[in-house]
Amino acid sequence: MRTDRLQEEYGVKLQWRVFPLHPETPEEGMELSELFAGMESQIAAMHERLRRIAAAEGLPLSERSRTYNSRRAQELGKWAEERGKGDAFRRAVYRAFFVEGRNIALPDELVRIAEGAGLPGESAREVLADESFAPAVDADWRRARESGITGVPTHLCEGRRLVGFAPWEDFERLVRKG
Repeated sequence: MRTDRLQEEYGVKLQWRVFPLHPETPEEGMELSELFAGMESQIAAMHERLRRIAAAEGLPLSERSRTYNSRRAQELGKWAEERGKGDAFRRAVYRAFFVEGRNIALPDELVRIAEGAGLPGESAREVLADESFAPAVDADWRRARESGITGVPTHLCEGRRLVGFAPWEDFERLVRKG
């Protein structure tokens, strides 16, 4: 992934922040055609663009017709970061959602994902039940609003911003000094 490459080639230290992407999505999920009502003709083009980007990054990606609420996954991700397993958890959630089409809003599903990333399942279940990392997610969401971030991915570096799935050269310009 480009973020891995940035760390390796430029010594960039990443700080992950979460974003409220479609927070209105119910726990059971919703069809993309419903989420993007009036834009149905563009869904196939969006899928094709994502497929090209994923292929260029060497990431697996399956076609999907549903989306799910990611709020709980974000909370569990904050917990995983605190335990040094943030990257493993993010990769496991990516695979569960974008490759396997699993509902990442469901606590039982998230516990299985956490266990697959090497985290203790019962602790994950407690974190979800207590919503103990909700304040951290709320803070990220607030920071995104205050920074004018309206989409993902958005990369920030020393006051500069890169939005979207940009070419590698744009990432290099973002992180270069001066």
